[in-house]
Amino acid sequence: MIDGSLHSPSRTNVLVADDTASVRLLFQKLLTAEGYHVISVTDGLAALDAVRLHRPDVILLDVGMPGMNGIEVCRRLKTEPATRLTPVVLVTGLSELQDRIKGIEAGADDFLSKPVHPHELRARVASLSRLKHLTDALDSAEAAFMALALTIEARDPTMKGHCERLATHAVTVGRTLGLPADDLDALHRGGYLHDVGKVGVPDSVLLKPGPLTDTEFALMKRHTEIGDSLCAPLQSLRHVRPIVRSHHERLDGSGYPNGLCGDEIPVLAQIVGIVDVYDAMTSHRPYREALDSEAATRLLVTEVERRRFSKMYVEAFLDTLRMNAAPLVH
Repeated sequence: MIDGSLHSPSRTNVLVADDTASVRLLFQKLLTAEGYHVISVTDGLAALDAVRLHRPDVILLDVGMPGMNGIEVCRRLKTEPATRLTPVVLVTGLSELQDRIKGIEAGADDFLSKPVHPHELRARVASLSRLKHLTDALDSAEAAFMALALTIEARDPTMKGHCERLATHAVTVGRTLGLPADDLDALHRGGYLHDVGKVGVPDSVLLKPGPLTDTEFALMKRHTEIGDSLCAPLQSLRHVRPIVRSHHERLDGSGYPNGLCGDEIPVLAQIVGIVDVYDAMTSHRPYREALDSEAATRLLVTEVERRRFSKMYVEAFLDTLRMNAAPLVH
């Protein structure tokens, strides 16, 4: 069961999930008086439905709800990309350490113990709502970067779908290698943002229908450093920046911008770099035809033999192509 007024976009939304009517009414009274828009529900399943419908800024979950309890609701919310950054407060009358440990393991951001003091409730919600608004602002900035990356891609018709292909295949390679979720997330965003620095490369260089001069190539190489500088202000992109900066580095030190060697090159940058090269080879360019999958594969193996790419990461990438039974689709 859900009760609450119509959504007002100018107010902070707080979801209260508790099977005790008196608690819901108290929380609603206290928080509404502070200017919050409160949605209240009576159980865990209704809480999940309300989150999808109302997109609350802060969620207060009673641990002891029947059916799906607050800890399980929290766990589900924290595993979903759309809600994992939404602050969740677990409210419980239990004081055992084990309950708090379970809450922490589920991803809870804070705890309140019953009976809840009104001042503590207001302070916790105010603090977490500020955090959520800051996170939303960072997400908006990151979304703008994604849009910028796709706009850059659109400058060159031959690059259509390049960012999406890189993101998809880099994540597949990461999964094959057993990388953790944070790395997979960075690979996905890095696939889109790896060339965002090309916003600083003139069209006369970026779209030139032929080989670049030494001067033009020097300009092109700057896109890695420009992209890194653009991403630097966003804390949410801290794991993506090494991809943006170093995806053109090579194990033998012949890459750019820093001439890194071997293990100096971040693993995620190596993965994106391999997928990037393959995608470039199998894409049509104004100055050459696309290579077929077999020819591109042979060139990747040659790069391994020249000690420019990691054998393990190239083999992992080629394994993903074989599993899909098709090359990257253009």
